[in-house]
Amino acid sequence: MMQQHEIIIDFKARFHTLGTLTPGTKQIWFVLHGYGQLSTYFIRKFSVLQAHNIYIVAPEGLSRFYLENIQHAGRANDRVGATWMTKENRETDIENYLNYLNVLYKHQTEKYDSVPVTVLGFSQGAATASRWVASRQVTQIKRLILWSGVFPPDLHLESSRQIFKSIETYFVYGKSDPFVNDNRFTEMKVISEKLGIEPHFISFDGKHEIEEQTLMRFI
Repeated sequence: MMQQHEIIIDFKARFHTLGTLTPGTKQIWFVLHGYGQLSTYFIRKFSVLQAHNIYIVAPEGLSRFYLENIQHAGRANDRVGATWMTKENRETDIENYLNYLNVLYKHQTEKYDSVPVTVLGFSQGAATASRWVASRQVTQIKRLILWSGVFPPDLHLESSRQIFKSIETYFVYGKSDPFVNDNRFTEMKVISEKLGIEPHFISFDGKHEIEEQTLMRFI
């Protein structure tokens, strides 16, 4: 009879940073990419923040894959993307990335525990960021930005209600974003009401993207 087992192993995970963390740093941002992206490229969208003494940390999803399917003649290209989770072995993936983000957070902030922290999740990264904040490990967080993504429907409302009430939450989206529709707005509003919070809604003329002028509003 087949049985499923699990084993705990040491695991290396990469991340990227922009700027230098010093006593003069005004903010620390953790930016979580969307499905099929890599932190290598995603973090470059936040380079404008460096000039304002903001230190940026971009974790990367623990699972990577080729973006192009294999054809008879091979792949059209070798582009690789990462994901935070899929439906397969979902709870384990969530546990693994929360452990990873918590270790990374401590590693990056323990010497600068008075610097305010912003967590931004883009697209799939919005659900990841929400679960992470709800885990109560991001102790310095002052602001959560859900960009082109919303709260996950399985968010633990009772245990996380108090922490979300203590931070500023923003929902940012492009007016032409094909992934942001009426159903997504409804999900966001329903969960927000259950959490007892009123997120700030910010829109811009654009699609499923990080838009620089809107980003600058958070400096």
